[in-house]
Order: sequence, then C-alpha cells, then structure tokens
Amino acid sequence: MINLAASPTASPAVHTPPMDPGVQWTSDSVAIDAPPDNDLDPSPDARWLAEAARTGLCGAVSPRVVALAEGGYRLYYTQILPRTGFPAGANDYDNATTRILSATSIDGATWEPESGVRLSPQQSGAGDSRVVSSEVVPAPDESGKLRMYFECCPGTQSQQNSIRSALSQDGLNWAVERGNRIEVKGSNVSAPRILFLDDGRCRLYFHERGRGIMSAVSDDGLTFEMEAGVRVTAGGPHDRLTAFAPEILRLPDGNYRMYYAGYRDAKRADILTALSSDGLCWEKVADPVHSPGSKAWDAAKCSEMCVVWNLRNEAAGFRLLYEACDGTAPGQRGVWRIACAVSSP
Repeated sequence: MINLAASPTASPAVHTPPMDPGVQWTSDSVAIDAPPDNDLDPSPDARWLAEAARTGLCGAVSPRVVALAEGGYRLYYTQILPRTGFPAGANDYDNATTRILSATSIDGATWEPESGVRLSPQQSGAGDSRVVSSEVVPAPDESGKLRMYFECCPGTQSQQNSIRSALSQDGLNWAVERGNRIEVKGSNVSAPRILFLDDGRCRLYFHERGRGIMSAVSDDGLTFEMEAGVRVTAGGPHDRLTAFAPEILRLPDGNYRMYYAGYRDAKRADILTALSSDGLCWEKVADPVHSPGSKAWDAAKCSEMCVVWNLRNEAAGFRLLYEACDGTAPGQRGVWRIACAVSSP
C-alpha cells in the first residue's frame, strides 16, 4: 500500500506500516469479482451476483492500493476481457485485452467500483492488447501529482514490452508521459513497484521474464539506471518457474519485507516472502505465507498482492489483497478474482 495519509509527497513513510505484517494469513473474502460470462463488455462500475456463471472469460487481477490523504482507500486493478477475434478471454491471456479500473473503500474491506476507465490499452500505447499492473505513487517533484507506473503490453508475454508512466492530479484522470521508464531489449518486463529511498532517489523493482525480480534507480522517477544483479531469483521449491510481482514494505526498524508470487510451475502459485536490510540483498523465507486451496476462489493460484493496514486502528491487523485463480478451466486456469486474506500479527 502507498500511504498518502502518512506523507502526500515522495517519502519512505508511504511504504511504512505500523508493524511487521508477518507470515500468517487466512483467506477471508472476494474483494473484486470477475465479470460473469453474460457481461463481456461491462461498465467499469458494474456489480454482479456472486453466483453468476463464470468460466474464466473475464478476470480481475493486479491489486494496488493507495490510502488517501483525506481518508479511505483507492484500489487500482486490472480487468481482463475477451478481445475481438479471441473469444477465450482471460483463459487465453496472451490474446486478451485489459484495462485499469479503480474502486474505493472506507475501511479497506468492502470495495465500491468507480465509474470510468483509469487507463485503457489504447491510451497506454498497447493498441487493443494489455495495460497491466498499475503502481501509483506521489511524483517526486512535489507538484502534488500522482504518477502511475504500468506495463504496456502490445503483444504476447514472450514479446518485448515496456514499463511506462502517466501523471494525474486527482488519481482518476491520467495523462501518459512520453517514453519508457524500463525497456529491456529482447525481454519482457512486468509488475513495477516503487520504493522511495532516504537519499531522495526512488528504486523501481520489476520482473524480467526468465531472470526474476530486478531493480533500477532514478533521481526523478523518469530516467532509471539498472542496478547490477538480481534482487530475487527463481529456483527454490516454490518459485522454480519464476519469482514475480513484489510488494515491498519498509518496516519500522528500517529493514524491509517483500511479499512476492512464486510459481513452481504454470499450474501453481504461492505467496512467498523475503527480508532485507538494504533493499538490494534479499533472504528468502523457506515456507509460503499464503498458499492456494483454502477457499474455492484460490484453489489453484495465489499471486500478485498488496498489503493494506488500518489507518484508524493500528491494532486491527492487516489485509492482503491478492489475485486468486480457482483452477476450474483446463490447465488449472479459470476465474481470476481479487481476494482478501487477513492477519493479526
């Protein structure tokens, strides 16, 4: 979560929870559901019955939460829809279309979808394909504006893409900035996350396909210089295929906790954690902090996540919003929803 109530400007305070959320999480509810099969062109603020028929044609993924300075929360997320000529929709993700939407909440538990599209694939430069994984933070120039970092994906996941950015004064209307923030020749990048550093710079963490979680640093949030090495590599028992989509918290003692998605293979994803004293060298914790199977909605995969804490009551614990797949389609695909797990450290 990016906590604008702690600091409306770029500061490590926006990443700092009142305590370490820890490693014990329990599945609780569905926060944002996927559109049902009978609504393949949904209004951004549509709501549906939980029991409506869903086979994975549509999905909701990539939750990112901003705690607003005036109170309450805004959730940015990616909605997956079928693209013209590709009726399988989210079950054929490479050929689906996506857009970034938003929802608001008073307490971080119950979410109300907002009207309007925050960013469409056409606006982002992806044509009719995919704009994904919005990370919204204060712009470091103290203009009061917000900057969104997002994946611009004009083709399949095996094709080269880029991480780009957009600016907003109100968090609702976004203007895409020129150029790419991160582009790796011949490679696919995804899941951007920003960490503001004590020296005024910012670090962008991202996933590079085939390598793991990487990082780059910037003085202005626009021009990034790659840092040597890999922050978190794949290869453990729970992340043999990939280590993906970090959520990074600066703990009150100055150390860092990362939650990330570990894919042991294409059919299974767990939420893992790692610890660091400097944000560069990370030590993985062996066991997952949240695994699929406890509820119907996350029977196959628990992936990209965001930690939310209560601004009014520090003792109220934490919520973990994460993308969950029920595995009801062939190949352990199926309906992707944004689910919620709870913790009381």
